[in-house]
This record gives sequence, structure tokens and C-alpha cells, in this order.
Amino acid sequence: MEPVPRYRFERFVADALDRLPDELLHVLDNVVIQIDDRHDDESSLLGLYDGVPHGERDGTSGPDIITIYRLAHCDIVGDEQTLANEVTVTVLHEIAHAAGIDDDRLDELGWA
Repeated sequence: MEPVPRYRFERFVADALDRLPDELLHVLDNVVIQIDDRHDDESSLLGLYDGVPHGERDGTSGPDIITIYRLAHCDIVGDEQTLANEVTVTVLHEIAHAAGIDDDRLDELGWA
């Protein structure tokens, strides 16, 4: 699909944050969410969590950074509704990593 403008993509990310499960909201206190067009080394990467998972913090960590990649998302979808859904999945996935939830547990929870 043709890339959506950055302002539209930002709205999809904001909407995804509004839909987070209650059990993940506490993680947002120490997380910065940013949007970039693509990862420098992996152009198909949809999102990236960089930080110390919430349960492993020592009080001096943070803030963590979650990056959501706009053009990589646009590459894999055919319409804006599917894009919005994919962004929601990616945001949830990366915030879950910030909470210390690994990929296996994400699969169990249906959040992968």
C-alpha cells in the first residue's frame, strides 16, 4: 500500500495505546514511544523495544524506548484498516516486552 502520512500513522499508534490491556498500563510510566520510517539495519522490522524490562529494573534504568516503523508497516498491508490492526499488534507486542513478557508468553496470551 502507498505509505500513509506520518500524522495518520501517529494516530494509529495513539489509538493502539488507548487499547492497551490494563495490566500493561503501568509500563508506560518509563517508556518513550517514537515513530521512525525504517530500522537502519532491518528494513522489514515493524517495531523495536530497547531497554530494561520492568521486572528487572534497579531504579536507575530508563526511560525505555519503543520504536514503531511506519514504512515497514505500510509495506505489509493493503488498506488502512489492516494497517491500524497491525500497528495495534506491534505496539502491544513491544510494550509487553517492556513489561518483561517474552515471545512464548505473548503467544500464550494471544498478543503475538
